[in-house]
Amino acid sequence: MENHAEDVKVIVFQLQNEEYGVPVGRVGSIERMMPITRVPRTVSFVKGVMNLRGVVTPIIDLRERFGIEGTSYDESTRIIIVHLDDMEVGLVVDSANDVIDIPSGTIEPPPEVVGTVDADYISGVAKLDRRLLILLNLEEVLSEQEIRQLQSIEG
Repeated sequence: MENHAEDVKVIVFQLQNEEYGVPVGRVGSIERMMPITRVPRTVSFVKGVMNLRGVVTPIIDLRERFGIEGTSYDESTRIIIVHLDDMEVGLVVDSANDVIDIPSGTIEPPPEVVGTVDADYISGVAKLDRRLLILLNLEEVLSEQEIRQLQSIEG
């Protein structure tokens, strides 16, 4: 009998040619691109806000946040709504592929640099057959000051 208690269930998404994962428990929903209202005087990776079922949600472009070359949004672009510090934040990603269970034994600590993404944003790296999955540390994606700024936008 397998022990699934130590498996980590994650949503897999792509940025450029790399796969990332965020814990399913932190994800509220995955949305197609919607109109985003630009908010003046915010940092460039904050694309603005959108009205998602009556909730004003700040939207962050993860490519810009991680310093990855930008691309235009297309049919596969998704917004992953995550819970972060008692608020919801939308993360714009190239695509969201699937949900998988990762045995915790396959997760290794992050190397100092993974591709172009700063290691502070990474909680670990999972080796799955031929795939390498970068697990995102949502707490490090935004600084406390940035979270406060977003909370003021969310209002």
